Amino acid sequence: MNTVISCEKITHSYGRKLIYADLSFEVKKGKILGLLGKNGTGKTTIINILNGYLKPKSGTCRIFGEKMENISPATKARIGLLLEGHIQHTYFNIEQIERFYSRFFPRWKRDAYYELLKKLQVTRTQKISTMSCGQRSQVALGLLFAQDPELLILDDFSMGLDPGYRRLFVEYLKEYATAENKTIFLTSHIIQDMEMLIDDCMILDYGRLLIHESTGYIVDNFRRFRFTSPVRQIDRCDKLWNTEKVGNNWETYSFEVKEEVERLLAPCDVSDLCEERLSLEDAFIGLTGKY
Repeated sequence: MNTVISCEKITHSYGRKLIYADLSFEVKKGKILGLLGKNGTGKTTIINILNGYLKPKSGTCRIFGEKMENISPATKARIGLLLEGHIQHTYFNIEQIERFYSRFFPRWKRDAYYELLKKLQVTRTQKISTMSCGQRSQVALGLLFAQDPELLILDDFSMGLDPGYRRLFVEYLKEYATAENKTIFLTSHIIQDMEMLIDDCMILDYGRLLIHESTGYIVDNFRRFRFTSPVRQIDRCDKLWNTEKVGNNWETYSFEVKEEVERLLAPCDVSDLCEERLSLEDAFIGLTGKY
């Protein structure tokens, strides 16, 4: 399987604030990878680095084998980028903006644009400026699909979309990526959408990569464990995540099976140990902490 994105030992900071230290990851052809992290962990920063808008302090990023600081126009044309649902030229109507953008992309597929927009219940002569934030985001996404890029990079793609539009787009994007064998690198604050969409998941913490695994592996193996214990403090353990007291009980998270968690907690005189399956959003909280 070909590697589309490759980042090697990326280190970056803003002044004294460290964003990443030796961040390395790959995205394979045909995969949908979701980048998750709390505000300020560097999700948009890595997208800016990938697109050559920002130079890291050290390390190398490659897309389709080319270093981002020297990327060729031919390779750049293979990438479709959406930054937080942004769209310009709002004085155009739906037809006008499609004709305008089509002049810049030799592989333009106008049907891909209109296929998505016909679900919006707007007329072709409606101006972008009269549309809701969510509708404008869909226009931007439609223009991106029409470019027919091999790699789509979407930063906070669901911004401004209500639940109905988000579900519509997630289903449409999944179908589109699978049918066309597209590679997608995306971020979103709506983790429920990501669980339905992404093949692989990267979770950033402040200054480091917490985990890079398949979504299925995380959902199938990461668990929350609730229990009671008379102790006031439980020492940190590498196999247990974010162990804390909640009310009169305790909770912890782990990839370990229940028997191993019970063994790890044995010195704490644990009782009533209960195991719970998690959604991707709950797993994200368990891995990163609530605060």
